[in-house]
Amino acid sequence: MDQVLGQVLRNAVWERLDMLSDLAERADAPSLVSVARSELPRLAEGWRAMLQAHEPDERGDCPTCSTRWHRCKAPCSVWQVAHEHLVAGGLAPQALSAAGHRSTRRRAVPAVPGQNRRAESPAETTGRHALVKPRPVTA
Repeated sequence: MDQVLGQVLRNAVWERLDMLSDLAERADAPSLVSVARSELPRLAEGWRAMLQAHEPDERGDCPTCSTRWHRCKAPCSVWQVAHEHLVAGGLAPQALSAAGHRSTRRRAVPAVPGQNRRAESPAETTGRHALVKPRPVTA
């Protein structure tokens, strides 16, 4: 049961991130301002909470990433990713898509081996949010 609930939680988080990426790519300026005002403080607080859990202890180990048998020295991978995305940002080399956009989407990972994470719904091909203009259909 915990595995199912964990998968539901993970899917909800990935879908929220996908929706925010879609908004950033396709929403008009007034919509972006509205979303930024509501979402940026929430995202910043989420990063703070996660990073606080990975603050090094008095020995310089990450208490969250370390186990009894393997100590993880700071900065752990969570801090490294935070620095890469929040500080280095545009300085870190990233692959560009054919359209010249930086790829920010994660690779689709099956929830169960041999199964897609989720089926594409009609809402995803027409826009999942009222602020997002529908994608043009191309053949």
